[in-house]
Amino acid sequence: MTNGSGRMERWKERVRALKTEVHALFLACRDPRVPWPAKLMAVLVVTYAASPIDLIPDFIPVLGYLDDLIILPLGILLAIKMIPAEVMQDCRARAGDAFPGKRASTVIGAVVVVVVWITIIVAAAFIGNKMMNRPSSL
Repeated sequence: MTNGSGRMERWKERVRALKTEVHALFLACRDPRVPWPAKLMAVLVVTYAASPIDLIPDFIPVLGYLDDLIILPLGILLAIKMIPAEVMQDCRARAGDAFPGKRASTVIGAVVVVVVWITIIVAAAFIGNKMMNRPSSL
């Protein structure tokens, strides 16, 4: 029994560390010392991590969790490699201090992500409709 609960605790710690890294990347996106390609990568990773929409839906057996277990950690690793080490150190320190009592900002962030996805879907539908209803030149 103890071995199973030890594994669970290690997984919980890894999840906490992953959340802290994503929050540190969010903070790094706003830091002027970070070059723009690194900011772009960090924005993509943070948006993907916060998004309720997965690249591969979780209901697909095995493949559904691959994005959470492989794609997201690789994206985090790549973004961290692109950001100067001293900036990541500062951002990690700020991220580690910020989690207690920040539930409201998490909800606001989730709402923003959902609104962005809805906007993208509506824009794609609008553009698709315009293209489908365009008169043929033949």
